[in-house]
Amino acid sequence: MQRMRPHRIRTLSQLGMLRQYGPRPIRLPRSYWRPSEVVAEQPTISIVTPSFNYAHFLERTMLSVLDQGYPKLEYVIQDGGSTDETPAILDRYRSRLAWAESASDAGQGNAINLGFKHTSGEIMAYLNSDDLLLPGCLAYVGHFFALHPEVDAVYGHRIVIDDRDQEIGRWVLPPHDNDVLSWADYIPQETLFWRRSLWDKAGGYIDERFVLCLDWDLLLRFRDAGATFVRLPRFLGAFRHHPQQHTVILVDGVGLEERRQLRRRCLGRDPSPLAIYAHLLPYHLRTLGARLNPAWHQRPGLMA
Repeated sequence: MQRMRPHRIRTLSQLGMLRQYGPRPIRLPRSYWRPSEVVAEQPTISIVTPSFNYAHFLERTMLSVLDQGYPKLEYVIQDGGSTDETPAILDRYRSRLAWAESASDAGQGNAINLGFKHTSGEIMAYLNSDDLLLPGCLAYVGHFFALHPEVDAVYGHRIVIDDRDQEIGRWVLPPHDNDVLSWADYIPQETLFWRRSLWDKAGGYIDERFVLCLDWDLLLRFRDAGATFVRLPRFLGAFRHHPQQHTVILVDGVGLEERRQLRRRCLGRDPSPLAIYAHLLPYHLRTLGARLNPAWHQRPGLMA
């Protein structure tokens, strides 16, 4: 039997790849639109969207949150003083928002920190102004946290979309692996939710020194604070891939240095690309297994 080469395994897992195929409509199971079972104590979910001159995406992002109809939602828009149509959009939806402000800030991390100062919910998250939550996400997440008080943070699978909301890829993740976080961050940020108690334990802030890896830094601080993570078996969010996004523009400059900094912090050294690749290969194999067995991540139930 011919052995599969490592680079071939990574390609087949498609983890980390943004544009995987041509644009097509997003298709989700019908169950995503069915209401989750009502629990006695639904937690309040606080979401902050940082924004700056992204009016062409912002309204779609906001509606992906507001139209979920989650009854205990605190939604905050913290805009950095946009000069496009953002102020008009905020005025249209202000009555449905817990807080909305358009004022100069010191960047994305600062905007998120400012936004969270206007929230009090037990569950927290932030959603960038070009990404989306998928149908039923908040009810599903709220239900899970209500039933699992021992869990501190959750995340799910990701759909990658283009600037027209067309699907161009999917990230299907295996169950959570704390060790992988020392080497790479594959957790889809737009699907991440955590308890306020964990946020406080980890310092209660986004580190504003980071431009691209602020979510990885937060995850590492969560892990160091003893967080219990669960990867939920459901697509929770959509990450938008487009030419203007920071991830595309800065990934090989600022992003590379920030990744080196975080690996040095975790590992005490700068591992070679080959060492990183070898250490992550088992995770890619588990990802490949998930992709090749759709029932494994779409079956009923909350935990995999």
